[in-house]
Amino acid sequence: MSGAVSGDGNETGKPQVLLVDDEECIREAISKLLGSEGIHVITAVGADECLLHLRNGFRGVILMDVMMPGLDGWATIREIEKAGLLEGNLISMLTAMDAPDERMEGLQEVVIDYITKPFELSSFIPAVRKYLALLDQRDGTN
Repeated sequence: MSGAVSGDGNETGKPQVLLVDDEECIREAISKLLGSEGIHVITAVGADECLLHLRNGFRGVILMDVMMPGLDGWATIREIEKAGLLEGNLISMLTAMDAPDERMEGLQEVVIDYITKPFELSSFIPAVRKYLALLDQRDGTN
């Protein structure tokens, strides 16, 4: 089940993450993990829900699964770009692949990092915190 959509995506004022992944067990595990760290997590099953959250005002870090049915992560990012919804967001890919693939071509400016599944908790949480800090820095300079 997906997280609820609110006007700005974050009524709590906590740092926030939009997790886009078609696997329920991944969404639940990451939501619990980041929630226990004080990070507000909104989930989306795929491209349509992701775009809905963005259109409804979500701004924060997007953790995007690469391999999803329908539009994959790369196609979803291109849709986000076309819709003009990149501003105020940072995107990191969640992938079972070890290295970026050719579909990343042209998206290097948009995707800040890759997190390889399965990931180590000792590196995952600091990575997400780093993305949130980068977003805060970037927003502070605008």
